[in-house]
Amino acid sequence: MPHAVNANEPARYVVGVDFGTLSGRALVVRVEDGAELGTAVHEYRHGVIDRTLPATGTALPPDWALQDPEDYLDVLRTAVPAAIADAGVDPALVIGISTDFTACTVLPALADGTPLCRLPEFAGRPHAYTKLWKHHAAQGQADRINTLAHERGEPWINRYGGKISSEWQFAKGLQLLEEDPEVYARAERWIEAADWIVWQLCGTETRNVCTAGYKGIYQDGSYPSADYLAALNPDFAGFVAKIEHPLLPLGALAGGLTAQAAAWTGLPEGIAVAAGNVDAHVTAPAAQAISPGQLVMIMGTSTCHVMNGDTLAEVPGMCGVVEGGIVAGGYGYEGGQSGVGDIFAWFVDSSLPAGYLAEAERRGIGPHEYLSELAAAQRVGQHGLVALDWHNGNRSVLVDHELSGVIVGQTLATRPEDVYRALVEATAFGTRTIIDAFEGSGLPVTELVAAGGLLKNAFLMRLYADVTGRPISVIGSEQGPALGSAIHAAVAAGAYPDVPAAAAAMGRVERRVYEPDAARTKAYEALYEEYRLLHDYFGRGENDVLHRLRRIRNEARA
Repeated sequence: MPHAVNANEPARYVVGVDFGTLSGRALVVRVEDGAELGTAVHEYRHGVIDRTLPATGTALPPDWALQDPEDYLDVLRTAVPAAIADAGVDPALVIGISTDFTACTVLPALADGTPLCRLPEFAGRPHAYTKLWKHHAAQGQADRINTLAHERGEPWINRYGGKISSEWQFAKGLQLLEEDPEVYARAERWIEAADWIVWQLCGTETRNVCTAGYKGIYQDGSYPSADYLAALNPDFAGFVAKIEHPLLPLGALAGGLTAQAAAWTGLPEGIAVAAGNVDAHVTAPAAQAISPGQLVMIMGTSTCHVMNGDTLAEVPGMCGVVEGGIVAGGYGYEGGQSGVGDIFAWFVDSSLPAGYLAEAERRGIGPHEYLSELAAAQRVGQHGLVALDWHNGNRSVLVDHELSGVIVGQTLATRPEDVYRALVEATAFGTRTIIDAFEGSGLPVTELVAAGGLLKNAFLMRLYADVTGRPISVIGSEQGPALGSAIHAAVAAGAYPDVPAAAAAMGRVERRVYEPDAARTKAYEALYEEYRLLHDYFGRGENDVLHRLRRIRNEARA
């Protein structure tokens, strides 16, 4: 039976661990009220492996993005003990640990969980490593998956907006089979890192309903049929055997912390380990945004948009709808943008003149803050630009990772702050496109709730309010995913009966922090219309130049 929080008992604590793109963060949280007491970050030693394979120096093809799973274990060994030390709490009072991951981040492993990249014979084989969420080299396989699904009338395809992404389990798995069949044959498991790390913590192989539904095409109790998979490639017919496993609901107990994991983390052996989860979806409870119509924007290098609904709908271009995908009892919807903060960082790193960097340094502020100040002083449309936010492809609503960025309207008078503002606006227009898709499918968006690292940029947040014409609430934590994981740890440990109850006690949000300005919202209508015209012209087949350019690039690089 759940053990209710009792004010007369000693304080109890849980640990949430958020595995991001470049680092992992551990957060120590008090069960009673969600107070964040200590945190630590560990940067992955190998980072994102997208140019050469560290083991051999072999150059990787375009659009590859790998990771080394040993980096994830280093987070447990370093960040968790450091967070406990930072919190100054007795580890014996920690009752549970939970993790979240970027997704789809997936790896091939043996039946005992050993990653194939750890086997000496496969250390130099790129396909033996973890494929990070932004590994986009399986677009060709994704295209075939989609075409065949529509030809056959597969019932699951419209649950994903009509397109399966190249980022997801099946496209990456098919790429593995077709490009390195030996590694594919040796892979007894094709497992999300979200589930693999739980396996390392509790010694028990599990799968969670979130990644299975959103990234593994699990709908209505089953995966795609062997007959369908064989039609893609005869050797792919048995793929489901590598991923199929009983699914745990979010917040469920996966097992107890093993002695080995206790030694890594400094936590008590046997404490609760929660089922795996995804960074975006776990953030919604942390932001107290789990009611229908509350759209959570987790804004960082990319942006993920998640929202609960009380009815089942098929939304064009969405990443999926999964029953229980955010909380039990509701339908969880997901959309997203493959590049947001990454686009701004690319511009600053590649295109900012030295004089701008020097001025920012002279004033003691960062280049993003300086550019935001300059851009904020402009009137809507003053720069004369419109951009498409596809520098890392398009996740929603086009689901095409071979698209690329576009900036229209530049002249010899265009300044860096003009381009910077246009790029910020492009990402806001991308979010509005996703909102329009939800509402066009009968799912009203009643509130925007923002989380993630981009919250620190007030200019950006005000601009999003103006572009969407909606007030924006803000999560009351700088570590939303880690706090969300901690909430699930508390549920798995029995401190609360379910995720909504834990979220009500441990989550936090500030309502209507950014209000739209009516005049600016009206002014943005003209720019948004131009964005939509370009969006459809370059993204829906009228002019396929972006795909042709990518093919030319890939041929030249090869």
